[in-house]
Amino acid sequence: MMEFAYVLPGALVGFLVGLTGVGGGSLMAPILILMLGFQPAVAVGTDLWFAAITKTAGGYVHRQVGSPNWKLAGLLAVGSVPAAILTLIWLGASKGGRLEADLLMRLLGAMLLLTAAVTPMKEKLRAPLTVLRKRMGPMLRPGQRIFTIMGAACIGCLVTLTSVGAGALIAVMLMLLYPLRLDTKTIVGTDIVHAIPLALIAAIGHSLFGNVDWHLLGWLLLGSIPGIIVGSLVTGRINESWVRIALSLMLALSGIKLLFA
Repeated sequence: MMEFAYVLPGALVGFLVGLTGVGGGSLMAPILILMLGFQPAVAVGTDLWFAAITKTAGGYVHRQVGSPNWKLAGLLAVGSVPAAILTLIWLGASKGGRLEADLLMRLLGAMLLLTAAVTPMKEKLRAPLTVLRKRMGPMLRPGQRIFTIMGAACIGCLVTLTSVGAGALIAVMLMLLYPLRLDTKTIVGTDIVHAIPLALIAAIGHSLFGNVDWHLLGWLLLGSIPGIIVGSLVTGRINESWVRIALSLMLALSGIKLLFA
């Protein structure tokens, strides 16, 4: 049964999202386009629903273990959710609900390469970012909330267009702005719970544009929900370095293929 083959990538991506906070859009979108042959716009719309539902399950597990910083997640949503709504309005008014396939593939490829670049470096950046943050503390502190909201708004726009970036890019921004307050587990938990309203708003918009394959989504979720629960439970208990390197290589190869397809 061909449809049952969709469960395996769903489980793999769900596990990686629960473990690292990265991979919802970054991995699933290129899998849908490059391996399963779906149109880019449909891949993005379906992927956003996949991310919203999968991360809801992961967010519940992280809530149970107390890892999210809810105040910070809310601050991120202040920037990202309005940006997502404005992007959807623009997309519907000027693009008929979907970007041209070639443009979307190029944009998606660029986002994947950016995500691939930052994913393996997140933990290595923690020490230098902490030093930098201490030196720049007096300058950054007054505008910390504004920088958080503005950064989240930019990422919210990109996530709405491509379904990519809510994990890795938000995590790096949090490490830059809050390296003294947030450990890895808190960053992953905050990252995941913030991505839920962002992905949900973007997913609803893409549904109205007809960019969602509901049958495909159901099969993906059969794998992803158990996967993200398992990944969330083992966060911080295993060495994630090799996982991040492998994930980064997959993202880079997918990005290059999409850019030059």
